[in-house]
Amino acid sequence: METERAAMRSVQTRMVWSYLLLIVLVVTVLGAAFAILMWNYYYGSAQSSVKQRVESAMALHSRSLASLTLQDQADYMLQYMTEGGPARIQLLNSAGVLRIDSDGFAPGIQYGTDDVRTAMTGTMGSWKGVDPFYGERVISVTAPLWNEARVVSMVRYTASLRQVDDMVAQLIRMATFAGLAVILLFLGLSLFLAQRIVMPIRELTRAARYMAEGDWSRKAAKRSDDEIGQLAETFNAVMGELNKREKLKNDFISSISHELRTPLTSIKGWSETLRESEPGEDDEEVKLGLSIISKETDRLAGLVEDLLDFSKLSARTMELQRETLDLNSPVKETVSQLAVREEGTKVKLAAEYGEGPILISGDANRLKQVVINIIDNAYKFTPAGGQVSIRTDAEAGYGTITILDTGSGIAPEDLPHVQEKFFKANNSHGGSGLGLAICREIIELHGGRLEIESDRGAGTAVKVRLPLLSDDE
Repeated sequence: METERAAMRSVQTRMVWSYLLLIVLVVTVLGAAFAILMWNYYYGSAQSSVKQRVESAMALHSRSLASLTLQDQADYMLQYMTEGGPARIQLLNSAGVLRIDSDGFAPGIQYGTDDVRTAMTGTMGSWKGVDPFYGERVISVTAPLWNEARVVSMVRYTASLRQVDDMVAQLIRMATFAGLAVILLFLGLSLFLAQRIVMPIRELTRAARYMAEGDWSRKAAKRSDDEIGQLAETFNAVMGELNKREKLKNDFISSISHELRTPLTSIKGWSETLRESEPGEDDEEVKLGLSIISKETDRLAGLVEDLLDFSKLSARTMELQRETLDLNSPVKETVSQLAVREEGTKVKLAAEYGEGPILISGDANRLKQVVINIIDNAYKFTPAGGQVSIRTDAEAGYGTITILDTGSGIAPEDLPHVQEKFFKANNSHGGSGLGLAICREIIELHGGRLEIESDRGAGTAVKVRLPLLSDDE
């Protein structure tokens, strides 16, 4: 049991880890894509806003600033360009040294950031990072101011990224929490799905283990109509068939043991009696004993023949020696063979044969075996003074053999089972219980069918239907 649980846990664990790995991979890829998208959007928007402001300012003031000295440019910037807003304005000389900012400070520090170096070459440049003077993350855009053919100064706009950083960080945190929630949700879902899949397999394994231990009564529950449900249904069908075969085997052993014990006991008893009797003493008793031994020997031989036929039919190795024959022929031979029983049983045997040849393809000896078995049953259950009738005919593409008796009949509850192996409706008449089952198998090998109708106390009618040969055949 522990091994079974460990194996199921292993399957369940592998399934859960597979699902979890897949969803983590998906969430990671989607989360990374979302973070990159948000990063580019917010920082790109901030940079675009600052750059647009620089371009607007240069369009308005660059012509005026270009003709002024550096000091005049500083005065002009403080007077006309510091209209407020989130951006800070700085004036740098051509070497990148800060001359003044929008707050009026001139600390004299030198900037060497990418935007400043780009502006020194005469092109507008941008940069994002920690400002070396103010110590905060900023976006800066620097535009050059020309005087004739050279850059004489630079105007630098900077905007703080604190709010943008906070917004991006908040969005990333929200995306992270959402991703973790999705992963946990799918983890729970994968555990549930894995349990749904593993539970029926565990039940199948448990039922198979019970079956291996000899308990055939357990069945696997069918919980769905999917492949696992079909597997459970097939497993139950196989178990039912095996259970049936196990019961058949037990019935076989029980029935044959009982049937063999009776004649063997009789033979043993009379053998000892005859051995102990003196020669010439009580000849009638000797004759009776020898007669009983002969009958019981015949009975044993019949049981052995039934067992051999049953073995061949069970192994699907019985072969028919087919030939084209008139159905009347094996029936007539059988009636002639069994007519001698009329005197001993006081039961009349009457026969009526159909006109013309009733041509079929069959094994004459096997068909005689069927007729003998059915007539023998009729004799067993028909009291003295009764009658057994046999009739052949051709109807609706079939050759038929109908055997009627005026015996005790078969109880309605027993009628559906009389053709089953080892079934005996009346144990007082002995027999292996294989006769009718073997007859049915032989008839089905011929492509025909065996039909039985009976009423309790009103006799039994057994009809054998065998396909007629067609005109082409």
